[in-house]
Amino acid sequence: MEVLPLENYANRDRSSLEKFLVDCRETARAKGRFQVASISLRVREIDPLAVLESIFEPGEWHFYMEKETEDWALAGADEVVSCRLEGPERFRRAGCFIREVLDNTLAIGDLEGPFAGPHFFCGFTFFDRPGAGSPFPGAALFLPRWQVARGAGGCCAVANLRIEPDSPVGELAEKVWRAHGKFSSFSYARSGLPAAPSPVADGLARAVEVGDGLRDFRSSVERALRDIRAGRYRKIVLARALDLELNRALNPLHALNDLRMRYPSCHVYSLANGAGQSFIGASPERLLRVRDRRLWTEALAGSAPRGRGAADDACLGEELRNRAKDRREHALVLDSILRRLRQAGLAPQFAPEPQLLRLPNVQHLHTPITANLPDSFHLLDLLAPLHPTPAVGGTPRDAACGAIPELEPFDRGLYAGPIGWINARGEGEFTVAIRSALIDTDRARLFAGAGIVEGSDPQEEWNETELKFRSLREALL
Repeated sequence: MEVLPLENYANRDRSSLEKFLVDCRETARAKGRFQVASISLRVREIDPLAVLESIFEPGEWHFYMEKETEDWALAGADEVVSCRLEGPERFRRAGCFIREVLDNTLAIGDLEGPFAGPHFFCGFTFFDRPGAGSPFPGAALFLPRWQVARGAGGCCAVANLRIEPDSPVGELAEKVWRAHGKFSSFSYARSGLPAAPSPVADGLARAVEVGDGLRDFRSSVERALRDIRAGRYRKIVLARALDLELNRALNPLHALNDLRMRYPSCHVYSLANGAGQSFIGASPERLLRVRDRRLWTEALAGSAPRGRGAADDACLGEELRNRAKDRREHALVLDSILRRLRQAGLAPQFAPEPQLLRLPNVQHLHTPITANLPDSFHLLDLLAPLHPTPAVGGTPRDAACGAIPELEPFDRGLYAGPIGWINARGEGEFTVAIRSALIDTDRARLFAGAGIVEGSDPQEEWNETELKFRSLREALL
């Protein structure tokens, strides 16, 4: 990416903006291909989700991610360039796509602001080739036409434009100038939602388990336990899918607002495919974060409910810490992540004992992991070996993931895949898309999974998935 100095456009007014776009058009003519013009400007305090909700269009790509406890949120919509990929080389090819776009990007503005500059929004399905009719391909990446973000250093708006050799730069400059004025003093549209949530019965027409309910799930868990005893794998994650049919259309962004208030320590996210479907959720699991040449990831496995009072809650947490089945499950996840990082030449750092990650409805065993990164590493170089972790797939990975389609009566799609963003410096953040739902007008498919190891009980694993379904049902209804 070429960063043009601000002094070239000293007045920072509409005429300066038009001069910048003229320069971009001249570069497009010289190279014989379109260029991306990226303009970053600091704006006053803004809520990215409220902005996205105010101008939501079901037929446009959009992306949203927020982690309230870390004080950041990021939204973008309407693709400038996009890429759809499938197959085992999708992470490498996604990196090639990003590099090619950045090689033809010219940037200007307040590039030191939080989330300034072009950001690529990405979603990767669990398997590299999703099932027939999947609303999302194996990899979906796009650069948004506009982006707004809030971070510790303030708020920033970014406009990305596709400049062809014959683009009408005067018209484009006028559009960007008007948009900057709008974001500098944004007027939010009222949602039209009732002051209080409607009762569940008012919104839900029907809930249908994909498969034959508990009997199907019990059979799958029992078969998985036989495979574990036979040595085929040591752990496998089995998921359920629940289809909700509603008597009203769903705006996925309304559910996000509920999720971010309920789960401020989770990654709350939404990815829309431009064809009317959105994948949303509130995930407690960070797959990968890269910033300032440092990596953060984590092992998350082993679950227990929350208690009704402080003493009850502490008792359940202590039981989780000491339960052999959950300790074994957590150790398998941790060991696998550490092995993959070491194979990549990194020296991971982590605490010897897992912590408790307490969410409003469930608590988990949790081990944060960090590592320093050499300059040669790119985020996507690490995403490929880390996905899927045993927390959502199993171990050994190939054997466990090979058995999942045999034991689950549905295509996972984006469920348990990586969703996140990458900036022009190769930094970014990806969460594991669990506690999630696929929204399609008046229908929603909810996903929830449980880790199966030696000692797992089918009824207890069913109860765990029921607990995980609850948060999404409440947010949607």
